[in-house]
Amino acid sequence: MSDFEREIVHCLNRFFKTHHIQGFAYRLKQHKFTSQYVDVLVDSLNPSYYLSIECKSIIDKKLYFSQHFHSDKNKVHQVDAISDFLLKTGRIGFLAVEFRQGPGRASEAFLIPWPVVVVHFRANRGITIDDARSGIALTRSKDGYLLESLSAK
Repeated sequence: MSDFEREIVHCLNRFFKTHHIQGFAYRLKQHKFTSQYVDVLVDSLNPSYYLSIECKSIIDKKLYFSQHFHSDKNKVHQVDAISDFLLKTGRIGFLAVEFRQGPGRASEAFLIPWPVVVVHFRANRGITIDDARSGIALTRSKDGYLLESLSAK
């Protein structure tokens, strides 16, 4: 599990505890030769928090669908596979993206609603850091990333 995925799990569970919301974020163990639809799942009786989150941590100012996502052995792009998973499960999807700026510069992280990701994918353009800023910002603290609200601006 990557550090960013672990941080997203902790961030979400901290959010639920702080706001007294029944919900639990977790990461399924990935096994060799088995596909994994998304990085983080969130279970909650509240449908607003029944989530599926794909995590990307990049050293760049733009996320590219050809570079930062993959296709499976049947040539199904990861965005399409996740979209299908969301449709089948009824989960709300997000892309958690961390833009790492290099040594001495603070990283920025955001939750982008999955429908926004799909629009960028279908238009064949990546997601810039400015695009991501219209999503839900995760603020950095000594404990890791903090989430104030799950509603987009």
